Order: sequence, then structure tokens, then C-alpha cells
Amino acid sequence: MNIIIAGDGEMGFYLAKSLTELDFDITVVDPHSELLKKLEGEADLLTIVGNSTSPEVLKEANVSNCDLLLAVLHDESINLMTCILAKKLRCKKTVARITNSELLDHKEMMKGLGVDEMVCPERIAAKEITNLLNNTVTQEFFDFGGGLLTMNLIRFVPGSPAVGKTRQELVDREMRCVAVVRNGETMIPHADFVFESGDQAYIICKASNMDGIEAISGRDEVKVNRIMIAGGGRIGRFAALNLEDRMDVTIVDEDRSRCEDLSCDLRKALVINGDATDMELMKQEGLAVADAFIAVTESTETNVITCLHARKLGVQRTIALVENTGFITLSQEIGIDTIVNKKLITASYIARFIVRGEAVSSKWLSGTNAELIEFMVGRRSPATRKPIGELGMPDGSTIGGVIRGQEVILPTRETQLQEGDKVVVFTMPQIMNRVAKLF
Repeated sequence: MNIIIAGDGEMGFYLAKSLTELDFDITVVDPHSELLKKLEGEADLLTIVGNSTSPEVLKEANVSNCDLLLAVLHDESINLMTCILAKKLRCKKTVARITNSELLDHKEMMKGLGVDEMVCPERIAAKEITNLLNNTVTQEFFDFGGGLLTMNLIRFVPGSPAVGKTRQELVDREMRCVAVVRNGETMIPHADFVFESGDQAYIICKASNMDGIEAISGRDEVKVNRIMIAGGGRIGRFAALNLEDRMDVTIVDEDRSRCEDLSCDLRKALVINGDATDMELMKQEGLAVADAFIAVTESTETNVITCLHARKLGVQRTIALVENTGFITLSQEIGIDTIVNKKLITASYIARFIVRGEAVSSKWLSGTNAELIEFMVGRRSPATRKPIGELGMPDGSTIGGVIRGQEVILPTRETQLQEGDKVVVFTMPQIMNRVAKLF
């Protein structure tokens, strides 16, 4: 697959490095020559210094033979124009990163202009935050099949009922552990794998069995009623809009004009103009009695530090926006419940367009380079010819769940897949397309 990435910073850099690991032909167009020199030294790809809204630059990038163009610059208008021009120059598929989420309500109009798909990382991040506050025993949460099947990241603490038990014993609870991260290493546990304290387990379960997740986690579900948000940018604003009708929300930002805008947008949330690192101010405004604290300022360091302060004051649920992917594992290890990262969010959205087969949705897992992909089983799929145990799933992959209509199946080796089934698969990136061929 030939992919062009139009970027102007870390988002394009991250996607380029990730996709080169999948053996795609990648061309990066970026106006910053120094950044491209650094990228060339770390990945096997082609770079072009220039503006992606220039037809000549796009032609130099061989856009007419491009299977997928990703426009992920900070400027939404440049991304949209890049996609429109690329489509006119016969690019097969275009994806634009946007900031104005209202455009998502006009997908057909944008597609007519040449923008096939749009991703708004901030809006997706706010939705993830909302889901996490509804499922407070998990560090990471994602649903498949319209919410019938869920993925839950659990860090096992000392005394957790799962510690000392095998993976097979979790199957009895209508769960399936598809991966474990232990000491930075990602592994697919076999039936006799024994869980240890400190393990991070990615567990697939039926949405109706969330009580089982709580039972093995060793943590009590936190009833979230009072929330404090540090940062009134797009993520903070979207999160407050999602939550203010059913929770007591306070949002803090040090930009006065932004606070004035927030006061107009939010009907019920309390808006405070102040510095989130001022702990005396935060305590005065109710941080110590908050059930959850969400730090989504533009500074990763501020987000991490304020979450740790919140935890010290007794806040039971903390969520931080961390832009440096290298900080993700460290942030989780020092006590922050959940990390949100816009690069991973964007990569998750884009992944469904870069695999062969009918990928319905996907989730790149934080703290690991692995991925969960929801495939639709096709009419002539090899997966319909043999039971799962005889499919020859590549090493580094496993099937976590099957959705058949409104029925959820946690499969065994004897399970027979059918045309139209939705199959949730855990896979390492280097074998992603080998896995996709099965479906």
C-alpha cells in the first residue's frame, strides 16, 4: 500500500514511524526540513519538504498512485484542502484531521468535495473520557459491536482475586484475556498462564458482565458525581458538554477569554478562571471532594503533576492527557489511572483503512504497539471453512470475541465463524495483514 502523510509535527512523525513498521511504502510531506531529516534517520521512507496544498508537491509525492492520504497538520483548513486536491489528482482515499467537529455532521457533503473520512482526535478523546468515568475499575475501555462487547485494561494490584490464577479460570467468568503487559513486555497468555501483581491485562468481556471485571480487578467501582477538569481546550470543552447534564462539573482554565467562551457554551458546568497548578485554589474550588479529576491542558507535565496532587488529596479517579507516548507507561506506573493520547487515538481511527479485509473498528493499545481490530467476516472468507482452532492464526494474534447479530460469543477452538460475524482480534502490527486475510 502506498501512503502519503501530510503533517507538520509530532502527529505525522508518529504515524509515519508506526506505519513503516507494517511494511507500507510511506511518503511524508512536511514543511520542516529538520524534522524530516530526523525522521529519515529513524524510519525507511521518502520525505518531501513542502506545502501539501501545492499540486506540484503532491505530484512529486506521486499522489496519483496513492492508496491513502492522511492529512494530519494542526491547521484544519490545510488538511481539508490537501485532501480535496489529492482526490482531484486521483488519490484513492483521503483522511483529514479536523478540529471543527460540526463537519462530522456533513460527511456526505465533505465526501463530495474529496474528503473521504474525517477524524477529530479531541472529540474521540472526550468520548473515551466519558466511557472511562462510566467504568471506573478499568484503566482503558473500548467497546465493539455497538457496545455488546468491551475491552478493559486492568492493572492487577496486590490482593486482586486474579493474582495467582490462570487465564483458563477467567474464561469461566465469561471473560477472555487477550494480552498481558508484564515488565514492559507484551504477551498473549496461554491457558495455564498465571497472573501476577502488577500485570496489565487486556480483557474482553460481554457488556452485560462488567460486574465480573470489577470482581477480578481488586478495585471497587467509584460512583462519579463530582468532576473537576483542568484545561478548557477542545477536549475539556467536549468532555464537559458530555458530562454536565448528569454530573457536577467544574472546569478550570487560566485563559480568561477561553473561560468566557466556555461560560457561553456550557449550561450547567462551573467555569473557573485560574491556574490548575495552584493547589490552594484547586482545594478551594472543591478538588479534595471531587470523585474524578481530568487533566487535559496543553502541557503533559502539568497534567501529570496535577493528577498526582489530586490523587494525594484523595481523588479516586484520575485521567491525564499525555502527548509524549514515551511517558505513557511511566505515568501509569506512578499512579495515574488512565492516559489519553491523541496520537494513539488518531492511529486507532486510521488503522481500519490500512488493513486488508473488512475492518469495522480498531483500537491501538496504550503502553504497547499492539492493536485490537474488529473485522467483518466476508462471504468467501477462509475463516468460515474451519473451526477457529484450525485456522492457523499467526503467532502474536488471537481472537477475543465474536458478535453474531445481537449474540456475543467468547469463542473456543471449536467455534465455527459464519459470514457476517464481527470478530475482535488482538494482533501485533507486523502480522496485521496476515491476520486480515483470514477474514
